[in-house]
Amino acid sequence: MSGEGNHGNQPAQQNGVENQRTSLPAPMFSRNDVSIWSILKKCIGMELSKIAMPVIFNEPLSFLQRLSEYMEHTYLIHQANTATDSVERMKCVAAFAVSAVASQWDRTGKPFNPLLGETYELIRDDLGFRWVSEQVSHHPPVSAFHAEGLKEDFVFHGSIYPKLKFWGKSIEAEPKGLITLELPKYNESYTWTNPTCCVHNIIVGQLWIEQYGSVEVINHKTGERCSMMFKPCGLFGKELHKVEGFILDKSKKRLCAIYGKWTDCLYTVDPAAFDAHKKSDKKNLDEKKGNKQSSVDEEPEEVPPPDAETVTVIPGSELIWKITPRPDNSAKFYAFSSFAMHLNELEKSMEGVIPQTDSRFRPDICAMENGDIDLASAEKKRLEEKQRMARKNRTKSTDEWKNRSAALGPRWFQQGPNPHTKAQDWLYSKGYWGRNYTNLPEIY
Repeated sequence: MSGEGNHGNQPAQQNGVENQRTSLPAPMFSRNDVSIWSILKKCIGMELSKIAMPVIFNEPLSFLQRLSEYMEHTYLIHQANTATDSVERMKCVAAFAVSAVASQWDRTGKPFNPLLGETYELIRDDLGFRWVSEQVSHHPPVSAFHAEGLKEDFVFHGSIYPKLKFWGKSIEAEPKGLITLELPKYNESYTWTNPTCCVHNIIVGQLWIEQYGSVEVINHKTGERCSMMFKPCGLFGKELHKVEGFILDKSKKRLCAIYGKWTDCLYTVDPAAFDAHKKSDKKNLDEKKGNKQSSVDEEPEEVPPPDAETVTVIPGSELIWKITPRPDNSAKFYAFSSFAMHLNELEKSMEGVIPQTDSRFRPDICAMENGDIDLASAEKKRLEEKQRMARKNRTKSTDEWKNRSAALGPRWFQQGPNPHTKAQDWLYSKGYWGRNYTNLPEIY
């Protein structure tokens, strides 16, 4: 599949598996004393990718590392591979698409913007995959990734261009870019795009996150698709975190309904049972509205009530995904999941094996993780300045960088059309796992 030899017999590569840490070296800082308004008041309606934010609003991970959290529920891909029916496979793939964004829940810290040429790798024997990602463009910021099953049983790849906008009370992140999953056993490919993520109460009040927008997972071989809607919170938080949709055949006939919450779980059920439940739900809501006059001043910006978290299970439903619970100490450590907690861990076995461009070597992230906010801030400024200077020097030789000149270091991705949608994408150009990292750019 990758043409890079046997995946299983290289013990030096096995990172992130043995004795994973269960906490970070230092707990997170309080953001209460810092006014984000003083920074953002000039930015309303603007894109934020060029605004330098104070390090206190970050979490100690690069966006490349944050992307690798897509893989936390890889077992759903393995499950899809064992299903002989294409609709059963679609259920697993749709659940994987939802689970891939579940790590956003309560994560109000901003990941560090990757530097051009920065890379991140993750190998998980226990979950059966290896992952490599690279920051392939700085303006606009584009992160490309490529994961593959250790038994060559799947390929998962994509490129993400996150557009951040500030709207006065909230910051909206629109993750532009296409995601592709290939299952060679069935010669199937699936594509989709992620929903929009929004952090509310940026200026005052308790921060909370919602994701909204439509996500359509398409099976390019069978023509089947799963059309899901991530619902915005709405008044009284009734729709908070809800996901609803249908798996359709190529003639758009509904084969089954899918529903749940991206923060918790996902179920499938017969479409008729789902419609009947929705009708009775609406009837109950209308009756409640008749009994109780709703307040005109109610705004969805307020913190939604905690009971909005529950999912009503429709009789006859099948559970297809349940989130892995966060560890007890998660709130102390940036709301990280157990999976996220070890992403920046640098093990002795990695030194001299992984490239110097890996995010684990970033001094600003390491300083923040170790609790030194002043050093993190100074290093972040230094790296941003170094990147600006490198960009100036490169302006005359942009073609060199794009063409993987040896002087600028190898590039693991190249631009080209996605093989299934023909849309512009960044595709893995192989070679990374050969472990030949000469002539890499000195980015830190």
